[in-house]
Amino acid sequence: MLTGLRRALAFAWAWRRGATRLHEEETEIRREDGNLPATLLRPDPIPGPLPGWVVLHGITRPGRRHPTLVPFVRALAGSGAVVLVPEIPEWRDLLLAPEEALDTLRGSIGSLAGMEETAPGRIGAMGFSFGVSSVLAAASDPSLAKQLGGVAGFGGYCDLERTLRFLFLGEHEWKGATYHGDPDPYGRWVVAGNYLSRVPGFEEAIDVQHALMELSRQAGDLQVGAWKSHLDPLKERLLLKVHADRQALFRALAPPAGEQTPRGLAEILSPALALAARDTTQLFEPTLFLNRIAIPVRLIHGRTDRLIPFSESLRLREAFPPNADVQVYLTGLFAHSQRHRGSPFVELGEQLRFLRVMSHILEML
Repeated sequence: MLTGLRRALAFAWAWRRGATRLHEEETEIRREDGNLPATLLRPDPIPGPLPGWVVLHGITRPGRRHPTLVPFVRALAGSGAVVLVPEIPEWRDLLLAPEEALDTLRGSIGSLAGMEETAPGRIGAMGFSFGVSSVLAAASDPSLAKQLGGVAGFGGYCDLERTLRFLFLGEHEWKGATYHGDPDPYGRWVVAGNYLSRVPGFEEAIDVQHALMELSRQAGDLQVGAWKSHLDPLKERLLLKVHADRQALFRALAPPAGEQTPRGLAEILSPALALAARDTTQLFEPTLFLNRIAIPVRLIHGRTDRLIPFSESLRLREAFPPNADVQVYLTGLFAHSQRHRGSPFVELGEQLRFLRVMSHILEML
């Protein structure tokens, strides 16, 4: 416990003050289809073999250079760890590609395990958003789990259909209580941009699918909140690329800022898109492999998350076997789409709680 707290304090210091005395370099990891670029960070000088972390960036255009991820991984290295952040080109192109992500993680774990700077048996994996399923899948793979001391997930999902329902309607529930929020439309654009034409009855909507993907990519390139009116002119331009028979469908999926997809269409597409995704690979269904995970798991979720609701991490914990070493932490500090700011006293309390969370994560290794 004291080791975890010491590392968490070092993490917090590096996060607030900026990590110093770090060595950061470009490297490569080996994946079955070729080499991928990666960023390697470690303390300089290195005091001896250290814990190693593989960190998967989210499904974002900036990838491993996301402005929120960069200070996080530097602070993680500042806590006294070797950190490897591989590039997942499919995720930068907003393709969900869970098989490729798992292959990337497999190659990254192997690379860390082969470094003399990394202590044997003290490797962990962290994933964000859809990457949480990837680190859980790695933890369930016996060939990888024997190299892992623990995994951590930030903002993951348990049930894809429930997650999509939230992304369309802003509704989610937990233990009989119903919650309402203003969802970030980026998530439904990305999923529909990947799978809309696989849904029965929407096979001809490939132009809508392409327009949604282009909308998502440009929103990511601009680093503009997908719920903002800044993107409304772009929606109108993309509408012109859609056949007249399907323009109403595009407008329903990407309406002007402040409007939501009609409930009837949302009720149809939430389960249908989830099924279309699951038909491509079982990796979209994390509950299928949770019972094979025998290493510690730590799940963190923002209470005000607009992309994946906090109830999904709670549901993930419930889906594990009762004796699994799994802990869930809810925080008011971070979420997918924004960093929450409250009163100074509330903020201080959240920071202290997050420090405790990081100590529990870092002490796994």
